[in-house]
Amino acid sequence: MVNGENKLSIADRTPLFHARALAKTYHPGEDIEVRALNGVDLDLYEGELVVMLGPSGSGKSTLLNILGGLDGPTAGALTYRGEDLTEADDRALTRYRRDTVGFVFQFYNLIPSLTARENVALITDLARSPMAPEEALALVDLAGRMDHFPSQLSGGEQQRVAIARAIAKRPEVLLCDEPTGALDVKTGITVLEAIQRVNEDLATLAVIITHNAAIAEMADRVVHLSDGHITHIQSNRERRPVRTLTW
Repeated sequence: MVNGENKLSIADRTPLFHARALAKTYHPGEDIEVRALNGVDLDLYEGELVVMLGPSGSGKSTLLNILGGLDGPTAGALTYRGEDLTEADDRALTRYRRDTVGFVFQFYNLIPSLTARENVALITDLARSPMAPEEALALVDLAGRMDHFPSQLSGGEQQRVAIARAIAKRPEVLLCDEPTGALDVKTGITVLEAIQRVNEDLATLAVIITHNAAIAEMADRVVHLSDGHITHIQSNRERRPVRTLTW
């Protein structure tokens, strides 16, 4: 997708996600109330790369979990392609997560006894129209490491296997929760490049949440959160390659 075309037309496009007044309140103990989200309005579009930036406790992970159908809001409205996710039952949300969303977390959650190829195949065996595990691994530059076990891979390589596993089902949405949080800078760059390549090659909406402001310029838009609110949304005139960012 050409970034300039994406930005010029975004105001005229129908959003994939349309969120209004999203709120999430937890009650971890008697007479204790934690407001993780408090009135979030947000639209997200096909093919965008979005960075959600904010400190710990700002509501980033809560918002990502709601977008991914892993959790539901306490109040507010959220639609995906016009379908109301806040009213969806467990069966519908399971189908949504299976068919539409790929997840990448800080920790890789690979099965140690399976090779990289076999870890990815766990997803492709369940998907409707998956790419071959080999294709997914090649997309994250692991064509030569497909038959290695997790213990034979570096942390960055394991995270790229996790990305390949997430994208092998051809998701429309890729949600990444601190994907470089456990990695050094050099390895993190490689992982972010893989996410950027997936976003560009597959036109997948990619959302990365982080507290690291250094990666903001790789995105089309940067959503800044604090205390459960979106404080502002920054649009970048152009997306910078990950290796040109200042770390």
